[in-house]
Amino acid sequence: MLLSLVLHMYSMCCVLPAAVLLGTAPTYVLAWGAWRLLSAFLPSRFYQAVDDRLYCIYQSMVLFFFENYTGVQILLYGDLPKNKENIIYLANHQSTVDWIVADILAIRQNALGHVRYVLKDGLKWLPLYGCYFSQMYLVIFPEGTRYNPELTKVISASQTFAAQEGLPVLKHVLTPRIKATHVAFDSMKNYLDAIYDVTVAFEGTVDDKGQRKEAPSMAEFLCKECPKIHIHIDRIDKKDVPEEQVYMKRWLHERFEIKDKLLIEFYDSLDPERRNKFPGESVNSKLSLKKTLPSFLILSGLTAGMLMTEAGRKLYVKTWIYGTLIGCLWGCCSGLTQGLTGKRCVASQRWS
Repeated sequence: MLLSLVLHMYSMCCVLPAAVLLGTAPTYVLAWGAWRLLSAFLPSRFYQAVDDRLYCIYQSMVLFFFENYTGVQILLYGDLPKNKENIIYLANHQSTVDWIVADILAIRQNALGHVRYVLKDGLKWLPLYGCYFSQMYLVIFPEGTRYNPELTKVISASQTFAAQEGLPVLKHVLTPRIKATHVAFDSMKNYLDAIYDVTVAFEGTVDDKGQRKEAPSMAEFLCKECPKIHIHIDRIDKKDVPEEQVYMKRWLHERFEIKDKLLIEFYDSLDPERRNKFPGESVNSKLSLKKTLPSFLILSGLTAGMLMTEAGRKLYVKTWIYGTLIGCLWGCCSGLTQGLTGKRCVASQRWS
């Protein structure tokens, strides 16, 4: 009986956030759609300002669960961001919560509404959010796929490619791909202030034998299985980034060599005192409830109010159904257009 209760409580740790995050989706999409229509004849800056604010509200609610609800400790190292900047965020990729780590930094710079992502093409099929998320950019994971120590074939392929190219072989990260980084930098260099080279390590991802385990999934994270996130930041001024692709490729690999050394220190250091942390002083950065709780109350309150009336419930269901169908239709049309124009970027398992 007691075991059954414990298992039930454990599952609820994940079910509650998932229910709220998914349950408020129609409310958010309706608000965004209404503003999109109302602002159709206004200058684009008005639409963008409110769109950023709406996005910030939803992402703040996400962080309410991923920081305040889970109680995870955020430890920051290196060049701690102070002012809001236009940046490209480059990071190692190992978990389904990596995009939330980008939000964790952004909210501390009051820039949460401006974060955009390069995401896998398949994510455009997510119900309601797919067509919205697929327009986002700036956060880039150059490895192209998640590093998982259990996927030995992927790691071996990455290391083999590096060796064939005469590049140093990496242990705790995959060989980075250059194309998305180069395109992003070349397109936005006139507006950028810097690149944030971010290295992330999740504490508790080493087994009893000292071997690295798979990073926590989103569900495991929400079930409070990750006590600490260690985030190391190197701020690189845009003038220090080579613009030509051939030189940027070498530069990017050098940045990942630095990441690899940091992670070797974190996971494999022979000195127990240096393990489970990055070199240098760390700052325990706790997020105030004032930053996230209002967004949770606003979206959940609006959703609850909608569901209390019959008309509201009908609108809610129709938003789920038609919003998903429109998103899928948009995905098909955009995929066809990109295919015809030759501009579609398809991720492959070949490192280039």
